[in-house]
Amino acid sequence: MAPKTTATTSTPSEASQKDALQALWKAYNEQTPDRLKFVDSFLVFLILSGVIQFLYCILVTNFPFNAFLAGFGSTVGQFVLTASLRAQVNPDNRGEFKDVSPERAFADFAIGSIVLHFFVYNFLG
Repeated sequence: MAPKTTATTSTPSEASQKDALQALWKAYNEQTPDRLKFVDSFLVFLILSGVIQFLYCILVTNFPFNAFLAGFGSTVGQFVLTASLRAQVNPDNRGEFKDVSPERAFADFAIGSIVLHFFVYNFLG
């Protein structure tokens, strides 16, 4: 007796979604500078870190709650600062940020991060 085979059929919308995602990924890899890919990888790390902290708070414990708030707030604040840095150093946004050099954008990011973490450290108690 021959083994049963299951036919997997994908609908046209699933195929077009897959093609669109592959085209998006290919364009991202080809057209995005390495500097922005590095910043994007840090943004993904921050998202994962925030999700893990949130799930830990929900599933395990939220004691001490101020530690959760400080850690999660630090993650969200750092994400916002990093997204701002990415927008300012993106070559496609040169017209919008013509007065801001990449060095100035990074200095703003570094100073903002120091101030953010100063407040987070003080919030921990």
